[in-house]
Amino acid sequence: MLPRALLLLALLTPLSTPAEVLTIPVGQQGDTHQPLPVRGQTQRAVLDRFGLADKEHPAVGKPPITRWDYREFSVYFESGVVVDSVLHHQPRNPIQPPASAPQHEESP
Repeated sequence: MLPRALLLLALLTPLSTPAEVLTIPVGQQGDTHQPLPVRGQTQRAVLDRFGLADKEHPAVGKPPITRWDYREFSVYFESGVVVDSVLHHQPRNPIQPPASAPQHEESP
């Protein structure tokens, strides 16, 4: 009976371990001062202010949603009106590919 009571006590005793808190600022992407199209603007107004998009995706779904991709952000339209603008993620410390080693010619 005593071993069962000890086992039950051990299982019910909370174990606390120190932990380190990591803070990951997910919302801090890109330049926060970057002007973006605002909700309610027409496609024409976006085109006049930001120029041609790098890529225009065709309308998808009902209601039809269209996306224009610019270098630093994307704009989503519903029926020709902006519903959202999103900055693209810009890594703070981009990973550089390793420099390729010079190739040596083999002598015969």
